[in-house]
Amino acid sequence: MSISENIKSLKNNLPAQVTLVAVSKTKPILDLEEAYKTGQRIFGENKIQEMTQKWEQLPKDIQWHMIGHVQTNKVKYMAPYVDTIHAVDSFKLLKEINKQALKNNRIINCFLQLKIAKEESKFGLTKQDLIAILKDEVLVSLQNIKITGLMGMASFADNKDQIRSEFLLLKETFDELKKEETLNLKLNTLSMGMSGDYPLAIECGSTMVRVGSAIFGERNYV
Repeated sequence: MSISENIKSLKNNLPAQVTLVAVSKTKPILDLEEAYKTGQRIFGENKIQEMTQKWEQLPKDIQWHMIGHVQTNKVKYMAPYVDTIHAVDSFKLLKEINKQALKNNRIINCFLQLKIAKEESKFGLTKQDLIAILKDEVLVSLQNIKITGLMGMASFADNKDQIRSEFLLLKETFDELKKEETLNLKLNTLSMGMSGDYPLAIECGSTMVRVGSAIFGERNYV
């Protein structure tokens, strides 16, 4: 099936409340253009340099989502245009995003990343860290960010029960924290689920899925 057929098929099967992020990392501009022509407007990348090159070449009504781990010193390169940063895993990073957004006279959406996977390699905050950030008085002074969601990545495992329990932990935390609202904190998005596990993530309450290979085909990491 073609990229446009994959997107149409995906969107037909996604519940109305679930937003599709087309994960276009490593894919050429032509592939993104095909997805764009099919009506896709939200693209996810995990390397800032690659995302910036694509942003420069593609239509300006695209929402760019940074879905990979972010180094503090790289934030300035995407601050002029990035819509949402998914994997915010420290207060230091949040402050830097705010600083760079202010320089660009913008407000950038941020998702706090909760570590739900058992694997050591995954980044993310513990639930305690996450709550500490939300309760920190400094947060209210960060006027150029909006914390609009939580995100998480489940373990790369074949055990469906394990993955389900990780997703449900994220959903439970989301529901608990959703009640908290301040000027720059309004949780309305739960970003969980990728090509291999998004149907299960949706069952567990996801409102945003990050799908790459099921749209663009397998990646070649040469």
